[in-house]
Amino acid sequence: MRTALLTAIAMLAFATNSVLARLALSDGSIDPLAFTGIRLMSGAAVLAIILFYRRTSEVLRTFPRTGNWTGAVSLLLYAITFSVAYGMVSAGPGALILFASVQISMVAWAVAKGDRPALFEWLGMFIAIAALTYLVFPGLTAPPLSGAALMAIAGASWGTYSLIGRGSRSPLADTAGNFIRCAPIGAVAVLAGVIRSHPTSGGVAYALFSGAIASGLGYIIWYDVLPKLSRTTAAVVQLTVPGIAALGGVVLIGEPLTGRLLIAMAGIVGGVSVTLFATDRRRRKMPPV
Repeated sequence: MRTALLTAIAMLAFATNSVLARLALSDGSIDPLAFTGIRLMSGAAVLAIILFYRRTSEVLRTFPRTGNWTGAVSLLLYAITFSVAYGMVSAGPGALILFASVQISMVAWAVAKGDRPALFEWLGMFIAIAALTYLVFPGLTAPPLSGAALMAIAGASWGTYSLIGRGSRSPLADTAGNFIRCAPIGAVAVLAGVIRSHPTSGGVAYALFSGAIASGLGYIIWYDVLPKLSRTTAAVVQLTVPGIAALGGVVLIGEPLTGRLLIAMAGIVGGVSVTLFATDRRRRKMPPV
């Protein structure tokens, strides 16, 4: 129950990031580079403060070698492409592309490492990807190709970050280490973004909330639950985020709830459910180690 609850909270944090990015970037309240930089720097600041006040023996012992440059680069690439893409696509379709790309990259790595999903797991994933394909197929409500491509890169980068997190033994320290490594580049991004376009107070507030709460704290929770999930489960469960983000886009931003989006959401949720059920069945049949 604890793992399920924390996973649900992490998914809510991811969806919140999608909605906040769309709120900040859709009307030009802040430049994508400035949004990314503030997000990374505020996340690093909050995590550093938490580390300072939680000076437990475990944190003090592990912090000097926490995080890694591969994780930091993956986080940075994800954050930049995510922000730029959300200036081009709406919250629901953007989240669908993002987390479908996450699924593809993580499941491909799981297969390469010897995980063999069962037939119904593949079927569920196929249903989810088919729903995504239907959404982005050329049409009046399809997102721009450039925005979809950037969001796919963001998804692959986040998939890499998640796979690295499965080996985390200290979620707080590792997340802080990755964010702190990104902070200097975040400062440069803020400067570049401010030069390009002067941000509004609302845009800065959205970026701060995204970095300090939805990213900084949300990613700690995600790194905490990742070791308890299989690679396939960790990939597929994230496809629940688009439904949350789409609902947030409709309620908070006033985006249209189109028939295409409804059908795609139903396909994504149905595919995820089939895959998780089949994964659970397969793992129950495995002999104990």
